[in-house]
Amino acid sequence: MSLEQLFGLRGRVAVITGGTGVLGSAMARGLAGAGARVGILGRRFERASAVAAQIERVGGEAMPLPADVLAREELLRCEEAVRKRWGSVDVLVNVAGGNLPQATLANGGSIFDMPLDAWRPVVDLNLLGTLLPIQVFGAAMAKAGRGCIVNISSMASQRALTRVPAYSAGKAAVENLTRWLAVELARKHGPGLRVNAIAPGFFIGEQNRKLLINDDGSLTARGKRIVEHTPAGRFGEPDELVGTLVWLCSPASGFVNGAVIPVDGGFGAFGGV
Repeated sequence: MSLEQLFGLRGRVAVITGGTGVLGSAMARGLAGAGARVGILGRRFERASAVAAQIERVGGEAMPLPADVLAREELLRCEEAVRKRWGSVDVLVNVAGGNLPQATLANGGSIFDMPLDAWRPVVDLNLLGTLLPIQVFGAAMAKAGRGCIVNISSMASQRALTRVPAYSAGKAAVENLTRWLAVELARKHGPGLRVNAIAPGFFIGEQNRKLLINDDGSLTARGKRIVEHTPAGRFGEPDELVGTLVWLCSPASGFVNGAVIPVDGGFGAFGGV
């Protein structure tokens, strides 16, 4: 098998949830660059259409899929649209997730004062927002006995990061779900159906920008601490997730299942001293 065949995705159909965000759109463009036809799933049709147009301008094939990852009926409509246009889904990438201000402890705040109503939407978005797309798009993969699912975890799932308890718990659940499904689906539907995850380190997106960067472009105190604890000495660039994603979706990783791959500039390996 040539390197192009080993790492290429030509002829594959991929759906990426959260495909309108900073990281999701970079990963969508990366999948398209490797040859996949890509469905851009996000809540805002205009933004999904813009990402799809970017891909098509450089010769790729993409379509917007407006949907909320917590709305099963909307996901089912998207699955039907993809099936009608392209016939099947071979790859599902679950990028949708994130945190909310009310679930972030203020400096000096106490976990004992945080209401459950602040936790629920964050845990639901990260955990159920990963599970529901798998149930909808993964069913046909299971029937065919082949496919690739890639979930997005976080350094917050593996290390105790201050101030983000609900997000950390939700992403830890995503990692456990990844391993559980890897075993369950391979045993019941064959080794051609794989489930893995990527655990990004610190990348600047819409949700964390104000926590990490001041209005003048300088780092906040939290941003400085993160960079100090990242051996690479910087935040990641969105395109730096693409290589790992394409590898996990390609034949090159055919014997990789139930793995969580860090892309973190060494953050997870550093003990702080």
